[in-house]
Amino acid sequence: MTKNGLLPLLLLGLSACGSQASDTEATASPTTLVTTVPARHGSATRTIQAYGEATPASNAVATLSMPQPGQITQVHVVAGAQVRAGEPILVFTLAPSARSSYQQALDAVNAAESQRATTAQLLAHQLATRDQLVQANKAVLDARAALAALRKDGASATVTVLRAPFVGVVATLPVALGDRTQPGQALATIARAGGLIVTVGVDPGRRAELRLGAPVTLSRLDGGAPVSGHLQHIDAVLNPRTRQIDVDIAYPAGAILSGEAMKVAIATGSADGWQVPHRAVVMTSDGNAQLFQIANGKAKAVPVTVTVGGTPDDLVTGALDPNAPVIVDGAYQVADGDAVRVERPR
Repeated sequence: MTKNGLLPLLLLGLSACGSQASDTEATASPTTLVTTVPARHGSATRTIQAYGEATPASNAVATLSMPQPGQITQVHVVAGAQVRAGEPILVFTLAPSARSSYQQALDAVNAAESQRATTAQLLAHQLATRDQLVQANKAVLDARAALAALRKDGASATVTVLRAPFVGVVATLPVALGDRTQPGQALATIARAGGLIVTVGVDPGRRAELRLGAPVTLSRLDGGAPVSGHLQHIDAVLNPRTRQIDVDIAYPAGAILSGEAMKVAIATGSADGWQVPHRAVVMTSDGNAQLFQIANGKAKAVPVTVTVGGTPDDLVTGALDPNAPVIVDGAYQVADGDAVRVERPR
């Protein structure tokens, strides 16, 4: 084929390629499929969220102990058991050495009283002096005081039944049947019914927002119905371990078990703003928040501040157009000025 014959074919091929490229450009106007909701005003409760655990309040716990050495000879309960006021918890048997000390003190009183009587008789026959009688009386008083102290410390009873001082729960039971115990050792702790609290740590910068009696919503981390409570105590010092402010939250008796892990939301006031779905709010690389509205078929970025975060909605403030829809699904796929198309409801 001659050069003159090839030229028309080349021109025809180039024309076809140009036509396909122009067709591709005509059809490749990229858009992102999105869903929207109307921009609407709303209000919500400001909260501080924190995590903690249900524990007995310090003023609602009684520790059972004995000031004498001995042995645990009976155990009537287990840790976590509910008990009534006066219900037996443990049986404590006094150690032989402590019993011996008490008997010696008792014998010392008897001996001192006998010596005083003898001295009094001798004085009557002018065979003793009044000073000797005074010394004998003092010996009786000292012996009786030592015996009374031992009785007060429980040394007079060979066997002692330790009972619950009030209605509550056995918080701890650190001893077992047969254990030998030392004076003052904790044998059991009883938490008063309704005396449990949830202690959580709060950022010191937000302490000014807290107020006693503020309503609190408590949620179990493993699920279940939320429980209503109130702020009972606010520490005035930092927790040296967490570097946060510890606050105590009270709640109805029996609503939460000791040891349960909880998430709390402490109410600090109310706020007004724009109510938008949580997934509509986009966090930028610099840590700021924004959402997108649709203007003339394109996404328009609007900087916002999240006033109250939540699920499923957030409350935000910003210069939103009340007449422009807010992009929800697809918000993370668009940029300012991108063309979008709205998915029609099915």
